[in-house]
Amino acid sequence: MKNDVTLVGHYGGDISHAQSAWTSTDRTLSEERKNRMPAMLKFLAENNHHTPFEKSYLHFVVVCDTASHIHFLKHRIGVSVNAESARYKELQDDKYYVPDDWPQWLQESIEEDIKNTYNVYHTLIDHLEKEGIDRKRAKESARFILPYANQLTLDVGFNFRSFMHFQGLRNKPDAQREIREIAEEMLKLVKETGEFDHSIEAFKFIFD
Repeated sequence: MKNDVTLVGHYGGDISHAQSAWTSTDRTLSEERKNRMPAMLKFLAENNHHTPFEKSYLHFVVVCDTASHIHFLKHRIGVSVNAESARYKELQDDKYYVPDDWPQWLQESIEEDIKNTYNVYHTLIDHLEKEGIDRKRAKESARFILPYANQLTLDVGFNFRSFMHFQGLRNKPDAQREIREIAEEMLKLVKETGEFDHSIEAFKFIFD
């Protein structure tokens, strides 16, 4: 199956970022200030005054391959990641990812290998239990044979500043295709809320 991204919730946006920046003087949001907001947010972003952009939150559920999971874990500052655990439960969905830019016959061949590996995984847990190993240890050790293609469900949260840092690294031509596609979909979903337009535009320079 393909990797998948869902935006399950968000808080704040351009207004919360602007009001945070104006706290040092007056948080009142007049029409005049609303008109100034795009230029002010651009100034903040381009001059590394980034703390106001931490005053919002983006919450995603992501289904992705192991390599992409590891990419998320490398963004620990300002990013919250919880993941489906193959230690605490036996994975039953047998979710896996095969690159769709491979030749079709190779995709089909590798899919068969992956499915066989899942069958071994489930059987191995039973065999380990029968050999006297408790089920907790059987589950957490049987996962070592799962392929890198194995997909996990992640619960991922960013403040906006960290989200744009993530975009600046992972939504680039030289990023691995899988994490780049996830980053692109995340950005598209955030744009669709209509709450972060000026803030996204303010960080446009990170894509140069």
